[in-house]
Amino acid sequence: MRRKIPSTTALVAFESAARQQSFTKAAEELSLTQGAICRQIAGLEEFLGIELFRRSRRGVQLTEAGLAYSRKVAAQLDAVERDTLAAMGQQGAMSIELAVVPTFATQWLVPRLKDFQQLHPEVTVHLTNRTRPFLFADTAFDAAIYFGDADWSGTEAHYLMPEYPLPVCSPELLAGRTQFSAEELAALPLLQQTTRPYAWRQWFNAQGLNVPRDMSGPRYELFSMLAQAAIHGMGVALIPPFLIQRELAEGRLVAAHPQAFHSDERAYYLIIPERKLESAALRAFRDWLLQAAADYQQENRL
Repeated sequence: MRRKIPSTTALVAFESAARQQSFTKAAEELSLTQGAICRQIAGLEEFLGIELFRRSRRGVQLTEAGLAYSRKVAAQLDAVERDTLAAMGQQGAMSIELAVVPTFATQWLVPRLKDFQQLHPEVTVHLTNRTRPFLFADTAFDAAIYFGDADWSGTEAHYLMPEYPLPVCSPELLAGRTQFSAEELAALPLLQQTTRPYAWRQWFNAQGLNVPRDMSGPRYELFSMLAQAAIHGMGVALIPPFLIQRELAEGRLVAAHPQAFHSDERAYYLIIPERKLESAALRAFRDWLLQAAADYQQENRL
């Protein structure tokens, strides 16, 4: 069955005209005549059966339907351009599309990737942020580094390392004190991590405390955001020390309490779909990553 898709030429002309709210500027950008732009957009409107622009003596303006469609078209054209540039850049080289949890990738993985590149210059690793589970069948990812459990259907999971978050805050919040007691922490603003909604509850329970407000406080999607909020004195955050080594070393963050939360129920895993297990590039990356994680745990006695 033939796809119901308008011509790429018409979509490109429409995206340019919609972005600039001008047929004339679109014509200049695409090195076409204004008449050619008008014909392409008129043909697109006929194909869709809707009016995309309102024409007047003072120019053109997107209709509501045109505005909604332009946003979707722009996103799809951007995706096609990215995929095209990626394909042009391959030139026979092996590559890995890796979904990663952002702060782990920035603070731990990326500083070590140079070692992998030196061992395997033929393999290029591309990183894309993903903070929540997804279906590999719905994406172009070859593997993922994920924090949680290893129960991903149709995949092979490799344990990397635990998290062991520690309460941290700015030195100013301590106001000259060495540390807070658990009871004192319960009275302070508790900064929350969106993907770890029960983190503070688990930490307080491990200290033998039941704190009714343990899930209240501003929520942040990334540990890097959480760290910045804590640095600026907005409250106390639970963050794994290995993700904030620089901040701790520079004294911008300090331990608000000496006890980290130890749990082996959830950890960082490398997740590989079963259909990708024969990939030579992925096998090389898996072996390197598992050794790097094991070395790190041994060095830091995790």
